[in-house]
Parts: sequence; C-alpha cells; structure tokens
Amino acid sequence: KSILHRLIFVSTISPNLADKRDLGVFWEQQFQRYNQAEAVTGTLLLYPSCTIHVLESSGDVLYCVLRDLKKMKQQGERALVLNPKILVLSHNIPNRLFSHWSYKVLNVPGQYLGEKYSEEATDSIITECLTKILKIGKQLTKYPKGSKTIPDSLFEKVPELTIPQTSILHLLQSRELLTPDQFLQVYDSPLHVTLDAGKSRS
Repeated sequence: KSILHRLIFVSTISPNLADKRDLGVFWEQQFQRYNQAEAVTGTLLLYPSCTIHVLESSGDVLYCVLRDLKKMKQQGERALVLNPKILVLSHNIPNRLFSHWSYKVLNVPGQYLGEKYSEEATDSIITECLTKILKIGKQLTKYPKGSKTIPDSLFEKVPELTIPQTSILHLLQSRELLTPDQFLQVYDSPLHVTLDAGKSRS
C-alpha cells in the first residue's frame, strides 16, 4: 500500500474555457493516465474566475499532477489552468478525507478583491480554506458515493461551507506560496532535504 499524501492548490481559470465542466473532465482524463493502482480522491471547486483543488493519492501521482501543471505554463494562455499556487502538500496522512474525486461549478457572483484582504495574513486565509475543506469532506460522507459532481444541495443546506472567491484571489496574488515550477526546482534538486513546499503544512 502506498503512503498517502494530500495536495491542495489554487489556480486561475483560462478565459478561453467556455464550459467549466470541461476542466473537471480534463482532470478525470489525466487521473486515468496516472498509476491506475492508486486511486485519486478529492474535490475540485470551480468559481467564475478561479479554482481550488484538493487531491489525495500517492506521492508519484501528485508529482505527476505538479509536472502537468508545470507543462501547462509552457502553453501560455492556451492552458486550461493558469497561475497555480500550492497551498499545502501534506505527507503521510493517516486517512483520506474524500471517498472519491468530484467537482462542483459554483455560480457565485464575481467579486472584486479591492483592499478587502490587504492586511489579512495569508496564513489565516489558508487556515480558513483548510477548515472549510475539512467540513466539506465530512458533509460529503452523507451523500451517495461515486458521483463525479457534488450535489447542489450541499452548499444550499450549508452555505457557510463555501470558500469565498476573494480568499482564493488573495492566495493567487500571494508571493508566499510556491508555484509548481518553484516546488519542482527544489524537489528535483539533488540537494533537496524535504518534500514539503515552502510554507506547506501537514
């Protein structure tokens, strides 16, 4: 049995993506290309202009994801995922938070970041995101397994589970968070001493 890891990253959605569900289909296809012996669980939340993506799997699979994100950067504006930033890469997690992988298009109104989070620490926003992700995982255990899309009723019944789009936009602007490029430079270095990304948390 492989050691389990969890990757959480945020990204900007390509303006060329007409149907956000296509991004969910894209990741499903990518997972099928990876190690079939290791299941990928987690959730992808799609906002009007950005995403937050939680993935649980083996280290090999998650590094395939990071390398795919790095390749997308070379595609420029044609890439489906732009400006990815790593929130967390947790190693040796004891249990999966999610039973399968699913996604959800959130039709929240577009929000202008403005000065709302100019004085709020990135750490506190990450903590807010992680807390809500944990609660989303717990709520999903109440729904039938296997569905690739998260039911509308989840966020309708518990609206406080919705991570504010402004929080994700703040994280995308943060210089504290590593890009997949930056992380892989460290990981692929023969001198690397830790797998954790910069300010990553377990």
